[in-house]
Amino acid sequence: MSGSNRTVEAVQRQVEAMTADLFEVGLFKPDAQEGEAIMVPRMWDSDSLARSIPWLRHQNRDGRNIYIRPKGEHDLSLIDDLTRDAIAQMKLAGFSPALVVETSPSNFQAWLKHPEKLDKEMGTAAARALAERFGGDTGAADWRHFGRLSGFTNRKQKYCDPATGLYPFVKLVEAGGAVYPEAERFLTEVRQRIEDRHRERERRASCASAPIPRVSQTKSIDAFRGDLRYGGDGTRIDLAYAVYAIAHGHTEGEVEAAIRSRDLSHKGSERRQQDYVQRTIKKALAATERSR
Repeated sequence: MSGSNRTVEAVQRQVEAMTADLFEVGLFKPDAQEGEAIMVPRMWDSDSLARSIPWLRHQNRDGRNIYIRPKGEHDLSLIDDLTRDAIAQMKLAGFSPALVVETSPSNFQAWLKHPEKLDKEMGTAAARALAERFGGDTGAADWRHFGRLSGFTNRKQKYCDPATGLYPFVKLVEAGGAVYPEAERFLTEVRQRIEDRHRERERRASCASAPIPRVSQTKSIDAFRGDLRYGGDGTRIDLAYAVYAIAHGHTEGEVEAAIRSRDLSHKGSERRQQDYVQRTIKKALAATERSR
């Protein structure tokens, strides 16, 4: 089979396993020259994508990496940067991927298919939980992350063979397209985590807004959030407030509750959010101690 036919077959099998009505295809060239777009986006259904393969091959030869994701909210989760052992562990645990792509030698992406379409919050929470569980890249775990489209070459310079100047092909390893066995139980668990997080956020917001008689004349964290000097930078605001509050007699617990009155989910898992809060308080304590 020729290289062109292998690419067509790989693309068709991947698209069939993903089963979306529309796809977003991204053509990424990090070293684009002046006047060239770094990312060229396209939106196609499966038939239009199949007809565009010759053009995609040309763009790939010209240095562009070819990526794909479903358009809008969908029923898939992408786990990036997996080992072969991690894929095996997923299957043993009841999380068999609908699709496995080898993006570079011994490095894999897996798409898991859920039994229902997930909204943005649920999709991101599910992707992060899966990445944490199986050792994937949590930084690439969200509801709409691009995965590589098989049948094209991975144009990262570090994978270029110095002897031949060739790049490795992105290989389609599996494309069964089935929902994983543990889906219902896993999604119930993820929903419970989201509900728990919402309740905890509401509780902390309530604590932060409650009056504290002995320091009732001090500024609240909302005053810092509205201060134009900080330009809406949440990290700067949190630290400035923490220094101020500790200097005015607030306890560490009160400062933590105030900081957590905003959504910190962009910081990552609950552990990472807690680490961020504690680092901020530690810096504030050090700054307060120096000023005495």
